[in-house]
Amino acid sequence: MEKDNEKHEEVAMLYKQSIQTNSHDEMLDVTSTVKDLIKKSGIANGVVYIYCAHTTAGITINENADPDVKHDMLMRLDEVYPWEHEKYKHAEGNSASHLKASTVGSSQIVIIEDGKPILGTWQGIYFCEFDGPRARNYYVKVIKG
Repeated sequence: MEKDNEKHEEVAMLYKQSIQTNSHDEMLDVTSTVKDLIKKSGIANGVVYIYCAHTTAGITINENADPDVKHDMLMRLDEVYPWEHEKYKHAEGNSASHLKASTVGSSQIVIIEDGKPILGTWQGIYFCEFDGPRARNYYVKVIKG
């Protein structure tokens, strides 16, 4: 049982982040924001969840050294899921955005060790916009463990 004078230690912190996208299809590097939120949480070891609560955007981890990787990924997603297709039925006309978001996924989980996310040398965390430009939100939950 916790005593009144004992310090309460947080085991999880949730942060809501706003992001403005500028293009129809875009990958925005949010790695530094995630790192800052891990530091802010004070949690040294555990996991961080990065989650997008939108059906036409997503979260991925990929190379952040060469900007051509983002270009190539967005280009191929557009080729696989073209914006216009005669068989699309969705009334809003953004079926391609839904398909791309489902392919990329809505979240990523990264291990935290010694207050830092364990990412590969060339890896970055990206917010992926597929129906922009828009004002969006994503969530970062840092969990001790």
